[in-house]
Amino acid sequence: MGLTIGVDIGGTKIAAGVVDEDGTILETYKVPTPPTPDGVTDAICAAVSEVSSSHTIDAVGIGAAGYVDDKRATVLFAPNINWRHEPLKDKVEQRIGLPVVVENDANCAAWGEYRFGAGQGHEDVICITLGTGLGGGIIIGNKLRRGRFGVAAEFGHIRVVPDGLLCGCGSQGCWEQYASGRALVRYAKQRANATPENAAILLSLGDGTAEGIEGKHISEAARAGDLVAIDSFRELARWAGAGLADLASLFDPSAFIVGGGVSDEGDLVLDPIRKSFKRWLIGGAWRPHAQVLAAQLGGKAGLVGAADLARQG
Repeated sequence: MGLTIGVDIGGTKIAAGVVDEDGTILETYKVPTPPTPDGVTDAICAAVSEVSSSHTIDAVGIGAAGYVDDKRATVLFAPNINWRHEPLKDKVEQRIGLPVVVENDANCAAWGEYRFGAGQGHEDVICITLGTGLGGGIIIGNKLRRGRFGVAAEFGHIRVVPDGLLCGCGSQGCWEQYASGRALVRYAKQRANATPENAAILLSLGDGTAEGIEGKHISEAARAGDLVAIDSFRELARWAGAGLADLASLFDPSAFIVGGGVSDEGDLVLDPIRKSFKRWLIGGAWRPHAQVLAAQLGGKAGLVGAADLARQG
């Protein structure tokens, strides 16, 4: 199969790109994400039409945030779009006249990293994305593992604290409430309120109050040596690394790949994640340790992965 198109559906924009068999993006097109399900379908078709006008395309892969069925055709549930048992594959195929594969967006990103990014050379890889929430993907034996019903690897909703913080999913104590961009901001606000003398740089980047702290402020302040910002990253990393240790007990991969916006801070967050992973890994003194690697493709991983999954058929 030759060129394929990957579509990445985000909260604010839908990106489509023509991708070759080496994972190289040849052309992209972006449109704002409409507020209605039918509008999203229209936007997907328009973006695909735009980027395919000067290329011969064999198939289209769509990455959607939500539960996708085992046939990679229907979005069973999407938290940010009012999709409930949405037959997205059939709707898009009828309009563009090309084969379509629908996949969870975190699975797409994981596959992109496995094929063309940090996962190259590994057969068994677990990916997590530390963004606003926490997502993931499982590649074991060179295959994307989706579970019987297609909704595996929802790592962010593993309960790590019984009766813990309320999660947007309706449960309590989910991992993403403790290891995510949202958690990082909460840690920083709490610590800045408690010890403002240790958060002078952090507070100066916002409006002077803990309530005004945003994720970008924490990153900048940590790089400048702000104690509260640094400690907030360490707290997130403690939870992230402990969770990876649990996943190692389940899957025993050769590598964990950490992506998402939080991971863009590099060793500022990855080094303490590695230390926490080592601390909590059961039998760590006697067993091989998986590598903890930074994702390489950044925001392109989902689009590239979706396109390659369409190529796989």
